[in-house]
Amino acid sequence: MDYTKLGATGLDISRLCLGCMSYGVPERGTHAWTLGEEQSRPFIRRAIDLGINVFDTANIYSDGTSEEIVGRALKDFARRDEVVIATKVHGRMRPGPNGAGLSRRAIMTEIDNSLRRLGTDHVDLYQIHRWDHETPIAETMEALHDVVKSGKARYIGASSMFAWQFAKAQHVADLNGWTRFVSMQNHLNLLYREEEREMLPLCADQGIGVIPWSPLARGRLTRPAGAAATSRAGLDKYQATLYAATEASDRAVIDAVEKLATARGVPMAQVALAWLLCKPGITAPIIGATKPEHLDDAIAALSIRLDSAEIAALEAPYVPHAVAGHD
Repeated sequence: MDYTKLGATGLDISRLCLGCMSYGVPERGTHAWTLGEEQSRPFIRRAIDLGINVFDTANIYSDGTSEEIVGRALKDFARRDEVVIATKVHGRMRPGPNGAGLSRRAIMTEIDNSLRRLGTDHVDLYQIHRWDHETPIAETMEALHDVVKSGKARYIGASSMFAWQFAKAQHVADLNGWTRFVSMQNHLNLLYREEEREMLPLCADQGIGVIPWSPLARGRLTRPAGAAATSRAGLDKYQATLYAATEASDRAVIDAVEKLATARGVPMAQVALAWLLCKPGITAPIIGATKPEHLDDAIAALSIRLDSAEIAALEAPYVPHAVAGHD
């Protein structure tokens, strides 16, 4: 496993993060395809054995049960100071007023709830899951600063939003001497490259670590364009809002991945992930794993070096897409 710094911080993280949205009680929340605790634990343990030290979850995943499963597994399989625990806040955790968002009350309530579920006294990276249009960003940034100063989080990060919003949040923090975001968890893969226009250059300029989600486009980059959808794809309602498999340009990108994978004699997943790993400014993609080969392919992708001609062939079919993943 290779390790790198998270942006301009001194924190060492593996070049791959394990995304834990796939682990949780299926009956809780909106992800019917999740794995229960006994099914999840072998993947978390295997990731640790492979050298992955970052585990990313969120309070909203399976109604908090993802945090519970991850917390118990990490306690059993690793020492606390060996792993980097990342979680997120924003989504609705209960009905009624103050049950979601990034108000001071929500943040102060949810950090304590997340720590309880994770079974730890601090998280290493506390991230806002989305932008809150109903709360002043100054209120959010001050609350996050107080979370850090209280010792409940070591660093703070953000997730999918517009570059102007991210810049505004950082500016508010700078004006007041508050803690700045050190990372951006954004939507980026060969089928969705809109982040290359503004967000990636901003992060590079500001020394922000980039840990993209959905690096394999929720599995679309792992199988030929005409292949039957997986069982998860049939249950994943959010996928339909992110990708349009019938678009000719998307099919052409998938075809390019398949062609290069065939030429190299490797699975498509390895090629698609290798492309992301080779992009300047990308710190560590967030991978999901519900089958053993998912981790194997991710590790193998670290060793693949694409040349300029191969990268150009993969990127050539892309056309501009509407912004997706901010909501």
